[in-house]
Amino acid sequence: MKVIIIGCTHAGTSAAQQILKAHPKTDVTIYERNDNISFLSCGISLYLGGTVKSLDDMIYATPQDLEQLGAVVRTRHDVYHVDVQQKQILVEDLVTGRKFADQYDKLVLAMGSVPVVPPLQGVSLPNVLICKDYADATKIAATAKVKQHIAIIGGGYIGVELAESYSNTDHQVTLINGLHPLLSHYVDTDFSEKVGAELVAHGVDLRLNEVALKFDSDAQHVYIQTDQAEHQADLAVVCVGFRAQTDLVVGQVDLNADGSIHVDQYMRTSDHDVFAAGDAVAVHYNPTQADAYAPLATNAVRQGLLVGMNIFRLTLADIGTQATSALHLYNKTLASTGLTLARAEKNGFDAAVASLTDNYRPEFMPSTTPIDMRLVYDRQTHKILGGQLYSEYDVAQSANLLSVCIQNENTIEQLAFVDMLFSPHYDRPLNYLNQLGLVAMDQETRLKP
Repeated sequence: MKVIIIGCTHAGTSAAQQILKAHPKTDVTIYERNDNISFLSCGISLYLGGTVKSLDDMIYATPQDLEQLGAVVRTRHDVYHVDVQQKQILVEDLVTGRKFADQYDKLVLAMGSVPVVPPLQGVSLPNVLICKDYADATKIAATAKVKQHIAIIGGGYIGVELAESYSNTDHQVTLINGLHPLLSHYVDTDFSEKVGAELVAHGVDLRLNEVALKFDSDAQHVYIQTDQAEHQADLAVVCVGFRAQTDLVVGQVDLNADGSIHVDQYMRTSDHDVFAAGDAVAVHYNPTQADAYAPLATNAVRQGLLVGMNIFRLTLADIGTQATSALHLYNKTLASTGLTLARAEKNGFDAAVASLTDNYRPEFMPSTTPIDMRLVYDRQTHKILGGQLYSEYDVAQSANLLSVCIQNENTIEQLAFVDMLFSPHYDRPLNYLNQLGLVAMDQETRLKP
């Protein structure tokens, strides 16, 4: 059996490892455009902020690792054409320029995503950079050593993390974010405002509700024209989101309206000899029971594993995702899972939110810390749809628990009374998530006609 994998970051690496673990004699060939694989781009801000000393530390598998398992790994090779009907791909060696064809029995699409580059005049100027991969991080780090004032365009996870990293390294930082509130895909407005206040408290010049229109530059500076003002900086970093990289298979496998690949529960595309995983693929999003685009490393690794388990025989079905994630911001943790209230209402739910701020453990302990919490739920069924937590206390694992609740279609009542441990070192007799469930129950009692 000849398996070709296109792309080898998280999904491609995971799929190759699983295929060769279960079927070590499989003929696996991997084509990767970059000169590295398995790069954890979510750690770029850690490198720029000095927490991680080398970008290479964020590479958890090498081509040699996969070759030892039995794969043929061809880095710096670009697949520029796919013919699903003929089971053929066309490849260019980016080092030598040689072009050739290769045939497969099974194909794994793991091309990942590409940054959304807004159609702005000057976006390709030397002092305007994109943040996505190893090469981008290298350019940004080198430039930032000689640039003092950094302008960041985009208020998603990457933009906020970069703003934190640069403000912690004595840079002057301007964060420009228009159209949507900060982190609006993950948190509702009140939590977004808390994040904004934290950035401002650490010296970030926060420019909300401003839309970047064009860039200009001279030898030393870049000028960002927005719909409200012009801002001068030494370097601009654009990070306004990602889109699925699926141009190779347009018209050959089923795609969603956003360009992501639709797969079934076994990670098969509409052509059952073609599997897909990672940022090129839509996830099955459990809160809405529909396809959604959620380009997260966690989703990519799981999907890659499922490809490896199902490529020869349908073995294990995907159970979907809640797109659970977390952000570390100035020694605080922001964690979320599932739908925000705004997105729940947009998806047609009769949704409500229960809010609670409480110390995570008793006040008689030497110290304690408050946690801000939000629970989004369906008023008709009382099922939990989403949750958000923000605190100096590490609440990341609590978001994982709420993720399991959404996965299992648990209700606010079940959250309120689920058995959790009590120790004054860790929580109160009623865990803070139990208390959050009780707040939701009390709220429904008051709102009931």
